[in-house]
Amino acid sequence: MIIGKYNTLIIRRVTPNGLYLSDDASSESAQVLLPKKYQPEEFQEGDSIKVFVYTDSEDRKVATTETPKLEVGEIASLKVVDITKFGAFMDWGLQKDLFVPFCNQLTRMQKGVSYPVSAYADEVSGRIVGTSKISHMISNSTISVAEQEQVTIIIARRLERGYRVIINSKHWGMLYDNQIYTPISLGETYSAWVTKITDDNRIDVALQQQGYSGTLVAVDALKKLFDENNGFISIGDKSPSEIIQAQTGLSKKTFKRALGVLFKEGFVEPSDYSSKQIKPFI
Repeated sequence: MIIGKYNTLIIRRVTPNGLYLSDDASSESAQVLLPKKYQPEEFQEGDSIKVFVYTDSEDRKVATTETPKLEVGEIASLKVVDITKFGAFMDWGLQKDLFVPFCNQLTRMQKGVSYPVSAYADEVSGRIVGTSKISHMISNSTISVAEQEQVTIIIARRLERGYRVIINSKHWGMLYDNQIYTPISLGETYSAWVTKITDDNRIDVALQQQGYSGTLVAVDALKKLFDENNGFISIGDKSPSEIIQAQTGLSKKTFKRALGVLFKEGFVEPSDYSSKQIKPFI
């Protein structure tokens, strides 16, 4: 039975308070309680059940069928829900919040802000605690992603020309300002695409898919925008980049490519270039 992880355990006892579970190797004293509110509708002693095991407010092992946002040894972006004189509490999807003591905070955390953190089992207390000191867990020595691959990124740090990001909880990457067309926030999680991997294993990412596949995604986005605005949009291929980005979330280059596809399909035609109005054929 591993604390801070999913475990497949066996129902050993049924009580008014819930089900007592253990693995094959655990003694009766090492059984863990799955509270009644989490037990399945149908069960019997000897059945196997998948649960997440962690510690409650009294540092006792407890099981749950809730889904945590973070397991021990993983990295995820969590939001601070409370600050006390001892540290921060973060929402990790369970009834009990994840505690991050001040000594484990890379920078002093603030309520309502998200941060990339990891979790581990404290050797002394056995409780699960969090830490934002995660650099030792991230490495680019061996790359597990490829160019054009879709990945998950966490915005980790603001730099001069963009943001340092954590890719798939494994690698450092760079998201440059010229690849950002919608508002983003430090500590938040986003989908992205790998645009470049250098010989020395530096990774660049973008928030939009590149190449022809990215154009097709933009085409679908523009069609949806037309539908939401009764067949008209107040921008065209000569509109300023910042206006295009604000209204579509696309770069001007991607917008023009997508618009070209729609023209070829006969989906749109210029109605008045002086006002940059574009309408679909009826």
